[in-house]
Amino acid sequence: MLGLLINDKEKMELEYLLKREMDEILFDLQDDRIDYLVKRAINEKYNILFRLFKRVSTEEEILMYMKGKSNLSKWNQS
Repeated sequence: MLGLLINDKEKMELEYLLKREMDEILFDLQDDRIDYLVKRAINEKYNILFRLFKRVSTEEEILMYMKGKSNLSKWNQS
């Protein structure tokens, strides 16, 4: 097991980077032009980032980024 000691500013930066990357991934997953195999790899990356995100974010933010049909509507409206 590894540990990470960060201050509040670094935690906020980590949250921001993870959110930005997960938003891009969720947008890409909605693109019909992307091949299924590529989407599967993108999905694996999302799962890794989401596990990291769960460690530093609040429950409300975590619920926003949980993949589910009802939660993906946030990105379909744009």
